[in-house]
This record gives sequence, C-alpha cells and structure tokens, in this order.
Amino acid sequence: MNAFRPLLAGLCLALALPAGAKADFGPPKKKVDCTKPENKNKSACNPKHGEASDDEIYNAAYWMAREGRYAEALDILKAAHNPEDPRILNATGFATRNLGFVDAALPYYQRALAREPDFVLARAYLGEAYLMKGDLPAAEGQLSEIARRCGTNCEAYAHLSANIDTYKSKRAGHG
Repeated sequence: MNAFRPLLAGLCLALALPAGAKADFGPPKKKVDCTKPENKNKSACNPKHGEASDDEIYNAAYWMAREGRYAEALDILKAAHNPEDPRILNATGFATRNLGFVDAALPYYQRALAREPDFVLARAYLGEAYLMKGDLPAAEGQLSEIARRCGTNCEAYAHLSANIDTYKSKRAGHG
C-alpha cells in the first residue's frame, strides 16, 4: 500500500479534479461525519498514517483509466481498503473490460449493482460489456433498467443508448 502513496500523491497534484467535478465511475461516496461519536471507529475516521484513502485510490485509478492505463488502474484499485465499494467494483470492471477481459469484468459490475441497484453508470457499463459479447437483449435490458431508475434524459441512458445504436448500425452494415 505504501508503495502507491507517492504515485497517488503525484496523481492528485498533476491530475486534480476541478472543483465540483465528479469521476465517471460512480455516484458520490456518502461522507462519514467523523465528528459524531457513533462514527469514531469507522475506517474513514481512522486513516492509518502513510496510507492512501479509498477516495485517493479511486481518484488515482479513475485518472489512470481515463488515460487508457487500465493495468495501472487495476494495480491501484487492489490497494482499496473496501474492495466491495460499488465505485471500486465498477472501476475494476471498467478497467478489466477495457483490457479485453469482458467475461472477467461482468462479476464486478454485478457485485456493484447488488450493493447499489440504482447505480446507473454501472448498468451502462454492464450494457456495454454485453454488447461486446454480442448480447443485444441483455444490453437493452440494462437500458430499460436505467430508464426505470433515472429516466431517458439521464447521462447513463444517453451513453448506453448511443452505444446500442452504434452496435445496431454496425451489425446492420455487416448483415
């Protein structure tokens, strides 16, 4: 873990998110109020000296993936304290899928959705994975779930819908 600290610090300085920006891998993490006595023993309130937080790990992996450095993103994600955080799972699925391991990516998206069923970006990425496998009905199923959860005007719906349209166009051109 400590081996990642210099890399994470450098990424945070070089690739800091603009104020108010959010990463694409998931919903904002619920903040723990460490001033409340009931939260004093939570890991978010007790970081170990010299270790990166899951937020730092997630953000560093996000930027690695944005730059197409998927294997490095996966290495960083392995350092997460809570590997079952839906954001960490979604990011792991994303990097794994983009390395060409679609079947290996599917369980990460499924676990993220088991923990947070309304995580529509994970649904969009799962839909993309299904398209990569040639499973249009499964991708359209995820699109329907996204529409049910956030409507047809949300970003995740537009993202997957465009990918489905491209898939259909390419398939029609080769059929």
